[in-house]
Amino acid sequence: MGATVSALVPDKHHFCGRGGKDIIPLYRDSGAQKPNVTRGLLDTLSSALGASVSGEDLFAYVYAILASPSYVERFSEELTLPGPRIPITRNAALFARGVALGRELVGWHTYGERWGTAAKGKAQSTKAVPGTPEGYPESWSYDPIKRVLKVGEGEFAPVSPEMAAFSVSGLNILSSWLGYRMKERAGRKSSPLDDIRPERWTVDLSKELLELPWLLEVTLERFPELARFQEEVLAGPVFQESELPKPLEEEREPSGEKKEAKISKKLEKALKAQAALEGFVE
Repeated sequence: MGATVSALVPDKHHFCGRGGKDIIPLYRDSGAQKPNVTRGLLDTLSSALGASVSGEDLFAYVYAILASPSYVERFSEELTLPGPRIPITRNAALFARGVALGRELVGWHTYGERWGTAAKGKAQSTKAVPGTPEGYPESWSYDPIKRVLKVGEGEFAPVSPEMAAFSVSGLNILSSWLGYRMKERAGRKSSPLDDIRPERWTVDLSKELLELPWLLEVTLERFPELARFQEEVLAGPVFQESELPKPLEEEREPSGEKKEAKISKKLEKALKAQAALEGFVE
């Protein structure tokens, strides 16, 4: 996958612990009024496609292109130079199809927090995890033949081998989620807060666990369609770079709000330093 999406503000733990360094926010302001898009681009697309294109539409289309393994597989050589390149179709119906696919994916991948609804799959809790302190899971395992995910004394099925093996940038999703929630948690500790552990496995934990294979199931089912969509885009007419406006330097800079916040912090530090100095002199 060439991109992931989050309804939350990424912190330093985001994306395999690498932090949210390559983030592209949807808007440039907290009021969600200024799309983070090159000036004039939406007007250019709207005019050429004969339909109004919003910042959200463009975001959804781009996500439909990038959120598929086929994108990375096809452009692996080009991606050795960092930075995704997006083929934008000139076919209005195909563009609309990409927008619909992208919105559906964003809805699933944000658990219904943005656009659409959360995913719903076939996996169920076939044997409840005990809700007692002594029954809290110490380990988990997966049976690919029976397609059963065993969590302590509990069981969840059906979970396909493809779902169990699903990873993003080398991080196995199910393994990571479960590892952090065992009695002895996996992964690095970043603060004393990591030592605060649940005492009992709850119904809500089982629900959260089920939501993950549901999401993986529907996403995997969409991959062939996303690959076909990508092929149709590349087989037809697309916009050339020369036809699209280029971002101005000011558009590459942080938003005015962010710059104002930085200036405010610097001013606050300067005032504190001045006050400390005055106190020392006195």
